[in-house]
Amino acid sequence: QVQLIESGGGLVQAGGSLRLSCVASGRTFSNYAMAWFRRAPGKEREFVSAINWSGGTKYYADSVKGRFTISRDDAKKTVYLQMNSLKPEDTAVYYCAQGLGQLPSRGYLEVWGQGTLVTVSS
Repeated sequence: QVQLIESGGGLVQAGGSLRLSCVASGRTFSNYAMAWFRRAPGKEREFVSAINWSGGTKYYADSVKGRFTISRDDAKKTVYLQMNSLKPEDTAVYYCAQGLGQLPSRGYLEVWGQGTLVTVSS
């Protein structure tokens, strides 16, 4: 049974930084792509970033490109999201997701953790 536990959110001023972490259990972590999604108040969940199984390929939504960096540590079964130059529009609950396969294009499990809240003040 897959479990995803996100952490690292908080309140930060615009221009600040946060690093989110997501620890996964239940499957062989290194075999799967990982991703971050977010849901802002009153909006649908949206894609933020993804990383393939080897960490060699990364994808970003246009809205975060150049500001956010995704990475993974297979030994710790953890995926990270370094968020710099945060903007008020980045305010959302952030969720990680585990891929159905090695590549993000295969899609993701419909298994979600509790998420971690990021609030960016102006």
